[in-house]
Amino acid sequence: MEIYDISQEVFGCTVFPGDPSPEREILSDMKNGALYNLTAFRMCAHNGTHVDAPYHFYKDGKTIDQVDPERFIGYAYVAEHSGEITAEDAVRILQTALEADPRSASRILIKGKAVLTKEGAEVFAEAGIRLFGNESQTVGPEDAPMEVHLILLKEEIVLLEGIRLEKVPEGVYLLHAIPLNLGGADGAPCRATLIRE
Repeated sequence: MEIYDISQEVFGCTVFPGDPSPEREILSDMKNGALYNLTAFRMCAHNGTHVDAPYHFYKDGKTIDQVDPERFIGYAYVAEHSGEITAEDAVRILQTALEADPRSASRILIKGKAVLTKEGAEVFAEAGIRLFGNESQTVGPEDAPMEVHLILLKEEIVLLEGIRLEKVPEGVYLLHAIPLNLGGADGAPCRATLIRE
């Protein structure tokens, strides 16, 4: 069995332009004679490897604590792609996942510098996938990500952003990407792993 940690380390993570970076505060330090070490931190819910809930773009959408945990755990397909993911690309990726293992076609993870287009998002939404993940800090073009978010989140497809797949070969895996249970939040950081038996 192989386990891949596909998460970013939080304090050194990539941050979406304009979002605050994570901050660490040492409250107690054994190096200074304290009895124990104690860390506090402050961060945006969308720093590093994180999940977007529908509430991120829909005022009446589900918050992260309302999303069924089943969406974050299950078979997933890792597909390598560079550039825009068009409708044709999305169809090909889904077909490849279905052929590899039908269970993996409900969670699609994109390896590489890829940008999901409106048309590609529509294909995934129509297919009824549960989760879409990518290495960028946002789904869709960084300068205009809203349209793609609206298409996917309308169908309650959760978005797993900021994953790291450089060491992960294409194929079928068991994904575990449960976010922190932040009541009422639009998203949350998570420690995402892939398991290949």
